Order: sequence, then structure tokens, then C-alpha cells
Amino acid sequence: MRQSQLFTIPRKESPKDEESKNAQLLIRAGYIHKEMAGVYAFLPLGLRVLEKVIGIIREEMNAIGGQEVSMTALQNPETWKATGRFDDAVVDNWFKTRLKNDTELGLAFTHEEPMTAMMRPFVRSYRDLPRYVYQFQTKFRNETRAKSGIMRGREFVMKDLYSFSRSQEELDSFYEEAAAAYARVFARVGIGQSTYKTFASGGVFSKYSHEYQTVCDAGEDIVYVDEEKGIAVNKEVYTDEVIADLGLDRSKLVEKKSIEVGNIFKLGTKFSEPLNLTFKDEAGVAVPVVMGSYGIGPGRLMGTIVELLADEKGLVWPESVAPFRVHLLSLGADEKAEEIYRALTEAGIETLYDDRDARAGEKFAESDLLGIPHRVVVGRKSLETGMAEVKGRTDEETRSIPIQDIVNFF
Repeated sequence: MRQSQLFTIPRKESPKDEESKNAQLLIRAGYIHKEMAGVYAFLPLGLRVLEKVIGIIREEMNAIGGQEVSMTALQNPETWKATGRFDDAVVDNWFKTRLKNDTELGLAFTHEEPMTAMMRPFVRSYRDLPRYVYQFQTKFRNETRAKSGIMRGREFVMKDLYSFSRSQEELDSFYEEAAAAYARVFARVGIGQSTYKTFASGGVFSKYSHEYQTVCDAGEDIVYVDEEKGIAVNKEVYTDEVIADLGLDRSKLVEKKSIEVGNIFKLGTKFSEPLNLTFKDEAGVAVPVVMGSYGIGPGRLMGTIVELLADEKGLVWPESVAPFRVHLLSLGADEKAEEIYRALTEAGIETLYDDRDARAGEKFAESDLLGIPHRVVVGRKSLETGMAEVKGRTDEETRSIPIQDIVNFF
């Protein structure tokens, strides 16, 4: 892509109405646009990052047998009344609306109920199970105070997978597969070293659930980390009894601030019983399906990457999710830069080409702000030496690479 064709122009100053680093940098760099508090649009560069995050999650969900669907945001209240969760006294962050005939509807804040109801026609016998169904879908949550940029919004995309199993043992087995898939996701997007499987309250579903918490100063949560074992305990279950259950040594647990980037729950029959999702077992007896729930917010994950990896110059994207792999800058050598751009593009190397008529200092500063992993600079000196300057976004030094070797280098 030619940078001159981008309609987004980086800002020199951070927006004054944003507190979080992720929103400040993403807005400055032209990745997102703030519609209102807690509601953000993804612009061309931001959408490229979001889609790459979604692509990684999709690959890992498919690898463990997930089948993708797309549910509706508009919700039938009757489905939710079966579990009591349409009541504002039970769930206080619904967005609700009405049709012209005054029928009340909800805008989904999650999808356990509709997914469970949807599966009823397709689950008859034990032979129909297990099944693993997931989606990337817009959720709506009427938060009292939206904050933390794209990490906590009123409208956001969520990947939610639901498992439908015949027994607790079958659920337990898949639960571990999902946990391993989550660990691969976080490793692939560049935050694996700072992200811990964290024991949290299981609520009414089980003794424990699991969150994935990324240690970061911008976090809203408090966890206690055992760095040797690579696990953590959420403050809400940090008692002498969570610690004894888990075989942890209190003196080795270090208090950290963290960001929740995912969660997995064993739901049991909490939703299948009231919504009558049953199957006939081998003896012909109707038995409720045993369920699990597994969530990741791609936008929240994107914001976490920014909070964790960005530096004083701007964004820093891992190659796996960067909008482009290479940022090519022409400094008075447009003809040669055009040749390099065509060669990189034809080789399938995603390249943003800064072909604008702008000062070198401006181009360098904006390149750092955009956070693309590699920068290639072609200037008048390159025409004399036949060399281009190549620099990694977080590297201190530049390298001189023969222009004819640029494609092979990447």
C-alpha cells in the first residue's frame, strides 16, 4: 500500500480525552477512531491488525475442532428468561431496545443462551456429541464507565467458543485442549512470556475457572504469580485454602498488576437444563449436555499488545499481527524505491510504501509511531552506493543491505 493513498494522517499530539496508552497511540497513529466513550471504529491500519489477531485465534480454534458460526446481536428475551438473565437485577449491563410494535429485544452481551438454544435441533443422540462451536461477534455491554481504550468498551468483538459434551470427563479433556490452544494464541501474538494461566473463581459453575492474565502496569486486576511454575492466582481467590489446593508456596507468589486477555469456564449443565438441550445416551435416557465456555476479545488483545510493547516513540507490533511487515521510506530516490516496492509486493511481503513528499525527520517519526517491524530507507546516497538502510523497529543500529538483496533479506 502507498502511504499517500491512506486517508488517515498521524497526529502530532495525543487526544486529551483519553487516559489509556493504547487509545492515545492508536488514535494518534490513525489505527482507530473514537465514536464516543467506549465505542471505537477500526481504520484501515487498525483493521489489518485486528484481522490478523482474529486469524490467529481462528486457526487455533479450528485446530481443536471448532466450527465457526455467526450469531445475531438482536436477542429474543424468551430465550434469556429461561435462565433468569434477562432481568436487569441479575444482569445490569444489558442494552435493550424495542421494535415498532413495542416488543422488547436485547443486544447480546454474551451468547451462552442463544448458542445453547440453537444447538437443540442438532443434538439428539450421544452420537451427535461432542461439538465445539464458536464465533467472532459484536457484543454490547452497558458499562457504567467505559475506560481503558479498546480494552474495555461498550461495543466490541468477542470470540466465544462453546463446547457441548456427553460427560464431565469429556468436558475436562477438551477444556485442557482449549487451554493449550489459548497459550498458543498468546505466544503467537507476542505476549506469551508475560501471560499466565490464572486460577479464578468458578462462581456457580465450578470451584475454579481460569483466566489468562498478562502482567502489565496498565492492568486493572491483581494477580499473584509463581514465575517458576508459570501460573497465577487472582486476588479474588487468594486465600490460604487456593494456595493449598494448588500446591503453591505463598512466599514464591509475587503480586502483579495484570490485564485479563481471555477466560475459560466449565459451565456444566447450568444452561443446558433450563434450555432443554439434552441427548439420548446409549440406554436411551435423556441426559443434559455438559457445556464449557471459552472467550477472547480480539480488540482487547490488540490493546494489550500496545500497552505491553509500545515504547516512548510509538507502537511496536510483533510481525505476526503487524499491519505490514516492511515500512519502505523514499528520501529523494522515488524511482529506485518504486522498484523495491514492486519487488517486495510481488514476493508477497506486505509493504507500506511512504511515497509522500515530506521531510526525512517527519517520515522517521511517523514510521516509529506506526510501529511496523522493519524499516527500509532508500535515499540519494543509495543511488550512489547501491545499498539501502534496514532497521528493526526496536533495534538501535541500522544495517546496510545491497538493494538487490532486499527481497531475499525478508
